[in-house]
Amino acid sequence: MRKEIYIPVTREETKAAVLENSKLVEVYLDRSFQKRLAGNIYKGKVANVLPGMQAAFVNLGLERNAFLYVEDARPNNSKALPIQNMVHEGQDIIVQVVKEPFGTKGARVTTHLNFPGRYVVFMPGFNSIGVSRRIKSEKERERLKKIAEGVSVPDCGLIVRTAAEGIKPDELNKDIQELYRLWGLVKKKSVHKSAPALIHQELELVSWVLRDLFGEDVDRLTTNDSDTYEKILELVSTFDSHYSNRVFLSTDEVDPGELDQEVYKALRPKVWLKSGGYLVLDEAEALTVIDVNTGKYTGVKNFAETIFRTNIEAIPEIVRQIRLRNLGGIIVIDFIDMELAEHRSEVVRQLEEELRKDKTRTCVLGLTQLGLVELTRKKVRPSLSSLIERACPYCEGTGKVLSEETVSMQACSEIRSLADRVGKNAEGILVEVHPTVAAFLIGGGGSHLRELEKEIGKKIIIKGSDNHHQEDVQVRALYDKEEIDTLSAPVKVGEILDVEVEEIHATNPKDGIARIQGYIIDIEEASDLVGKQATIKVEKVYRTCARARVIGK
Repeated sequence: MRKEIYIPVTREETKAAVLENSKLVEVYLDRSFQKRLAGNIYKGKVANVLPGMQAAFVNLGLERNAFLYVEDARPNNSKALPIQNMVHEGQDIIVQVVKEPFGTKGARVTTHLNFPGRYVVFMPGFNSIGVSRRIKSEKERERLKKIAEGVSVPDCGLIVRTAAEGIKPDELNKDIQELYRLWGLVKKKSVHKSAPALIHQELELVSWVLRDLFGEDVDRLTTNDSDTYEKILELVSTFDSHYSNRVFLSTDEVDPGELDQEVYKALRPKVWLKSGGYLVLDEAEALTVIDVNTGKYTGVKNFAETIFRTNIEAIPEIVRQIRLRNLGGIIVIDFIDMELAEHRSEVVRQLEEELRKDKTRTCVLGLTQLGLVELTRKKVRPSLSSLIERACPYCEGTGKVLSEETVSMQACSEIRSLADRVGKNAEGILVEVHPTVAAFLIGGGGSHLRELEKEIGKKIIIKGSDNHHQEDVQVRALYDKEEIDTLSAPVKVGEILDVEVEEIHATNPKDGIARIQGYIIDIEEASDLVGKQATIKVEKVYRTCARARVIGK
């Protein structure tokens, strides 16, 4: 199997895509406006203790308090004590985020800290040493355990990672000592900082990929960004220079547009199989259900064989979808009912075998009496859908649409593509989108719009309209300077208009906001007119907004 990692970088986003035999199986996103918390260590303050739930809420200085279970608060190897005997309200406590916040839930935290390195996971306060079970050679496992046991680090536990297979003792020792040094820095910060405070931040995406994904099984790592390429080479040289031969800088290796389409396809509930069968994936808050159907597949033998073959064919795609969508928690797979016990056993066996490709810990619980396969997958990062979708405002949450951020980045991609096609022939580009998407494209004070114009070397006119669906993006080239001037602003200085005041100004609560063709008009002293009609006079006109005053009500 050929395994590749592609890291496309734009100003708005960094992706990490894992491909196996040219098929996308995992994707990770790092967006400038989305903060990843998993792995971060905080000095928090216990906000309240809940004896009835045997848990506590911890203030980390974030939007929502984090949740600490009693098992995660209990010191290692200590006897079972109730939560109220271990923590109290107002107490300072060092915790690590183990699960990202999701929906209305805050992050989940633990007092059992761990520091993942290239070859080991360092665990302060533990006294055990383990070796990854993914290393199949018992001899190699014993060798690595002896090396780890010989490293003198007080009061800590170690788990030797799969990437350590075959490495020299000094490399393992170096990794352990570096993590021990990091733990010392964290302890020092925890003394000097007042709660709540961040005292250790998990690696950003590129560094995390190199640490956790870039191993012997990866044939090639490609990025389209020269700065990222240099950074990767520098980081790779710190642990194994021969990996540098697998790192490439290329803008043609993988089309970012095609990659985006693959990502968006991963959000569809129905996934077709080659035979004509299909999967239906339903991701809910409590669990995810995957349903297998024969669809158009009628088979070539008897009915039982047709069902069995459809189920077997579905397994690689099921595992791929689990990895690609980053599904976590409880997952229930409804395979097509099989009458023969040997068929049921073989399906479970092959599912377990396929799941070994997944680096995230997964436990197959077997078949229920209803013929459902239950499994659990460790949930650390948010699922793909929660990252790039939000509840649909048009159907009041019963469905989903692409978020404003995602659509705005889609629009940026289309703008860049059109600019490349038309070259110097066009003077500008007109973009027509929903007003909320227009706001993201323009950015605060027009900052993003100016950067984008500088990048493509053309004037960009952005028009927001409620008539556009949130996912609707229309981009066209402008060849006439006169048309550009007309479209730049739909109003003129001195113009008198009848408008509806839609909302209060976000930063100046005395002013009101009206819109014409998505163009923002800031109306002085009009906050008391929200929802009402007003006659206004335009005083000043700018690229992205105008100023006006009320002359009649």
